[in-house]
Amino acid sequence: MAIFGALKPKPMKKIAVFTSGGDSPGMNACIRAAVRTGIYKGLDVFGIYRGYEGMIEGDIKRLHSHSVSNIIQRGGTVLKSARSMEFKTPEGRKKAFENLSAHGIEGLVAIGGDGTFTGAKVFYEEFGIPTVGCPGTIDNDIYGTDYTIGFDTAVNTALEAIDKIRDTAAAHDRIFFIEVMGRDAGFIAVESGIGGGAEFVMVPETQTDLDAVVKSLKKLRKTKTSSIIVVAEGDDLGSADVIMKLVKEKIQDPSKEFKVTTLGHIQRGGNPTARDRVLGSRCGMAAVEGLLSGKTNCMAGIMNEQVVYTPFADCIGLPKPLNPDHLALIDILSI
Repeated sequence: MAIFGALKPKPMKKIAVFTSGGDSPGMNACIRAAVRTGIYKGLDVFGIYRGYEGMIEGDIKRLHSHSVSNIIQRGGTVLKSARSMEFKTPEGRKKAFENLSAHGIEGLVAIGGDGTFTGAKVFYEEFGIPTVGCPGTIDNDIYGTDYTIGFDTAVNTALEAIDKIRDTAAAHDRIFFIEVMGRDAGFIAVESGIGGGAEFVMVPETQTDLDAVVKSLKKLRKTKTSSIIVVAEGDDLGSADVIMKLVKEKIQDPSKEFKVTTLGHIQRGGNPTARDRVLGSRCGMAAVEGLLSGKTNCMAGIMNEQVVYTPFADCIGLPKPLNPDHLALIDILSI
């Protein structure tokens, strides 16, 4: 049974913050807020470098207010991140617990996504160190928060690329298939597709009707000489390259040029937008305040502009659906 809720608050003197899983713009803002909120509340705050792997190896250092100066505008994470297979073992988690105990650490702020929260949930159930998470992932696929840290920056990065590709698509009457990140969720594809004026958006949450796409492209040729198709990497038909070849084969028009651009990890980098800096700061502060009020085994997110605490079990187990109005908007605006 999942353990969640507010414990009877007990005085805390030392907490630690770490980032885990894929990096996302705005993580540094979250780190900064967690560190400075902790110090403001009279706590000693430690940084765990390289996520769970650093926790196992004892890569833990005391942080001060100046330790997080001049990082809010930087992408990535100053605490680094790493995948840890050893943390998935009882022996690895025991090492991590012993290292935390050696530093007197009594609470954790975990910044990451599903994998991070899964590890934190198991760790708490085994060793009882209170943990509050912050939603750090560009995919925006975590239940319990309207937006995740890094999503807005990733969308704007994708949008900038789409705008530039549209220029060359129009100049040469080309059909471009642009692949964005989204192995399991199409949030980046949908928002960058709407913002970029894409004719089609393909996402994992819906089944792509290839014949309908081909039919629409043929129809659009009467009014448009170029088209943009945004493809989330996890679409059911495959990658943008695979889909492009399927469409080209069905259209069979040697006069038409088909091109593919895969944006890849460029979407994870860059300076975070103001929205991600504010979101990261709010979540970092809320995580520390949650720990001090006795909350544990949960994530601090923002819904309807209010801080909410959602059990890790729900963050991990419950789906976060796309907004159907957004999908309808794409169809309406593509004519």
